[in-house]
Amino acid sequence: MSSSWSCSRCTFLNPPSQKLTCQICLSPSTATFKAAGCSSSSVSTHSAGRWTCLACTYMNPHGSMFCEVCDTRAAPFSRLPDSDLEKDDLTASDPSIGSVFLPLQRCGSKRPANGSVDSDDQHVEKLAKSDKNDPMVLSGQLNVESCLDQKVLKILSYNVWFHEDLEVYKRMEALGELINQHRPDFVCFQEVTANIYEIFQNSKWWKAYTCSVSPAMATERPYFCMQMSKLAVESFNCSPFTNSIMGRELCLANIKPKSCEALLVATTHLESPCPGPPKWDQMFSNERVSQAKESLAVLNDSPNVIFAGDMNWDDKLDGAFPLLDGWVDAWVVKRPGENGWTYDTKSNLMLSANRTLQKRLDRFLCKLKDFKIDNVEMIGTEPIPDLFYCKKKKLRNKLQELQLPVLPSDHYGLLLTMSSL
Repeated sequence: MSSSWSCSRCTFLNPPSQKLTCQICLSPSTATFKAAGCSSSSVSTHSAGRWTCLACTYMNPHGSMFCEVCDTRAAPFSRLPDSDLEKDDLTASDPSIGSVFLPLQRCGSKRPANGSVDSDDQHVEKLAKSDKNDPMVLSGQLNVESCLDQKVLKILSYNVWFHEDLEVYKRMEALGELINQHRPDFVCFQEVTANIYEIFQNSKWWKAYTCSVSPAMATERPYFCMQMSKLAVESFNCSPFTNSIMGRELCLANIKPKSCEALLVATTHLESPCPGPPKWDQMFSNERVSQAKESLAVLNDSPNVIFAGDMNWDDKLDGAFPLLDGWVDAWVVKRPGENGWTYDTKSNLMLSANRTLQKRLDRFLCKLKDFKIDNVEMIGTEPIPDLFYCKKKKLRNKLQELQLPVLPSDHYGLLLTMSSL
C-alpha cells in the first residue's frame, strides 16, 4: 500500500495520490528520480545552489532575493550553503524563523456533527475574527477587509516625493514600515513614479491592498496619484483637470466597508507653485483654486466623502480653501491652534539646507453624514536611523558640504481615524 512522501525540496508531505510531482513546488518526487535511474545523490544535487527560507523552509533558487512561496526576503546567511552554518547558530540568529506559520491550536474536543468542513470563505472569516490585528492573517491576494465588523477606519495621505536620487529605496522601505505600524485601511499617494510603484509592488504590505493603478498604467506617466484599499472597492476613477499644465487629476474610489455606509474617497495633487526667472511669479494660484472648486463640485453630491491629498495650498496666496456647506477641514476641527505644517524645512532636517518654507500643503477635507472624525495626526516626522546624505550649500561665501539626515519624504504624511455612527 502506498504512503505519503516528503518532498526533498520544500519538505511538504504529499498524499499517496500525488505520485509524480510535489503539490506545492512541483518538484519531481523521489520515486520519479529513481524511475529515471537517478540516485539519491542526484536528488540532493538538484538542491545545490539553493537557499532555505527561514520563514517557511522552502528551498529557493540561488539568484532570488525573495522566497517564491511566502515572499520573505532572504537573510544574508540563509543564502549560504547549509554546510557553512551550524544548526544552533541558525535558529538563534533570527527570530523570524518559521514566522509565516500560524501558532498551533489545541484541537477541539468534538468534530462537527455532520462531518462538514468549512469553506474557504468561512475559514477566512474565522481567521479574521480570531486575530484581526495579526498582519500575517489574511495576507496574500485575498484583498479582504481588515476587520469584518469594522467600525473604525484609518485613511493615510502621503506625498512620497518623486526625487529618486535621494535614497529612494530606503525611503520607500521606511514608508512601508509606517504602513505596517499604523495599518491604514485606505491609502492615498501622490508623486508616485514607475520606480516607486515597483518598489511598493515588491513590498510585503502591498499584498493586503487593491491598487487603483495597474503596472501598465504606472509606466505611462512620469508621476501620478495612486489609491490603495483593504476595503471592498466598487470602482476606481480618475479625471484630469482641464486647466492643468502639470497633468494633475482627481482620483476617486467608491468603497463599501462592511457594517458601514458607502464612502467616497478622493485624492489629488493640485497645481504646484513653480516660481522661476525672470519674474518669479509662476505660482499658479488661479489654476489651483479652480481645481479645488471643480473637485468639490464633483464630490459634493455624495453624503460621505473624504478628500485628501497634496493641495499645495497657501492660505495667504490662495485664500481660504473654498469649502462648501457641510464640509470641514479635519486638522482645523481636531487640532485647533496647531500649525499643521506638512512641509517644513526647519523641522524636517532633510530639507534644512533649503530656503525656509513652512506650509500646510496636505489636508483632509471631509463631508460626513454617517461617520465622525476621531483623530488626525502627522506621521513620518522622524529621520531614518543611521541614514544620511551630503548636500553642498554656500555659507558665508564658502561652499560647504553638509551631512543631513534622511526622512521618508519631503512631506509628512497625514493619518485620519474615523468611525461610523
